[in-house]
Amino acid sequence: MVKKLLIAALFSLSLFGADTGFQNVDDQNSTAAIIQESDEGNSTVVVTPEVIEIETDDVNETMDEVEIDSEELLIESDPQEKPLSKKELLDQKIISFIGKSSFTRNRDYIHINFKRVNRFYTKEHINVVKVVEKLEASGLLRLFFKKPQQYEMTFHSTGDPLFFVKLMGDTLRDIGYYRYVTKESTNDESGFEWKISLEAEYVTDPVLLRKELATRGCKIIDIVRNSATDWYYSIDTSKAHLNVDRLRRGKVKKYKRLQYAKWLDVSHIKTVKIQSGRSNAWYPYIALYDNSLRLLKVIKQDKKTKKYILKLPEDTRYISVGDLYTVTNIRYGLVFSPSGKR
Repeated sequence: MVKKLLIAALFSLSLFGADTGFQNVDDQNSTAAIIQESDEGNSTVVVTPEVIEIETDDVNETMDEVEIDSEELLIESDPQEKPLSKKELLDQKIISFIGKSSFTRNRDYIHINFKRVNRFYTKEHINVVKVVEKLEASGLLRLFFKKPQQYEMTFHSTGDPLFFVKLMGDTLRDIGYYRYVTKESTNDESGFEWKISLEAEYVTDPVLLRKELATRGCKIIDIVRNSATDWYYSIDTSKAHLNVDRLRRGKVKKYKRLQYAKWLDVSHIKTVKIQSGRSNAWYPYIALYDNSLRLLKVIKQDKKTKKYILKLPEDTRYISVGDLYTVTNIRYGLVFSPSGKR
């Protein structure tokens, strides 16, 4: 049933407080027509009610239906996107490393190098290390800055924080990074994150970092290039160990010209005799650690020592041997003679 809604007329009545009359008026713009005429000083408003006709039994119900129909039309015009293919996901990862403009310029060359898409996947996940290695080998990954500048690296692990920081510090030192500043560290249910800042002429080579971490039993799970100066690494440390010499029964180890405290793996022996170089003035500072680098014991001797016999608790995995005052006191080296077997 068609209800003719005289909304315009009612509105004009309440607005002007005048007598109102209705007549048919042509309206080319499909809006309510309002005509003012002089009638003994009063304004007469003529309205065309047909232009706001709505075919319904109930106005509110019809407006609700119109809104729903509009939503349905939107859904029909914007169908659900299909999941990205492996190739498209791989392209996205490549773009994250080299930038969209570089990808566009080198699209054909990239697709030749990454033609066998499945080679860059491990099961259903992108093997990001292989992607980075291929980009670097193809000359597409730019790591150098125009001039030295600050950049940040964030390392994530689910392992023990102290062990992880020691492990990463040793790794960075072994690939040539000695000066960096810890900017932030967080430890929650998702794991431990360590963010550092350093100044260099180039970004740390991900391939070199992967190889160095491999010597410590670690694997890079993911690499994210947030920007040219902000890189993120997720690292699997479930089988991690320090990359230090392991002492074995009956095999003497000699270390000359020490510049740092000497770290050793003592997990296979019970006792070790430590002898100081003839020209040293050694004041022993020895720390014992478990498998997660939790400190078990510290031994200090405030007297010059030539020989020290260290008995190792059962849960000792690593020892750090230095000097109570300065490492220059052992610059002429130390000799380790292990015995016993665990």
